[in-house]
Amino acid sequence: QVQLVESGGGLVQAGGSLRLSCVTSRRTFSSYAMGWFRQAPGKEREFVAAITGSGGNTDYADSVKGRFTISRVNTKNSVYLQLNSLKPEDTAVYYCAQHKGGSYRYSAADEYDYWGQGTQVTVSS
Repeated sequence: QVQLVESGGGLVQAGGSLRLSCVTSRRTFSSYAMGWFRQAPGKEREFVAAITGSGGNTDYADSVKGRFTISRVNTKNSVYLQLNSLKPEDTAVYYCAQHKGGSYRYSAADEYDYWGQGTQVTVSS
């Protein structure tokens, strides 16, 4: 069983920054794309960002482009999400997830088979 553990969430004022981290127990971590999703109260889970196994390609939701940056360090089995210029509408529980592989559908939640427990990000106005 693969475990993913997120950390780094918190309360921040609008315009502020946070850095989320996710560490996985998977030994072949570099073989899998990783993604970040978020879910706000009363809303469906939505795609935020994804990064390929090598880290050479990334993808972002339009709502976070230019503000968020996804990265990974394969030697640490870790993926990160840098959140800058935060807005109140970024408030949500943020989840990291491991892609199943075999497709290039990185924004679809059903293409991910392992998920972390989530970390809360709250942005005050």
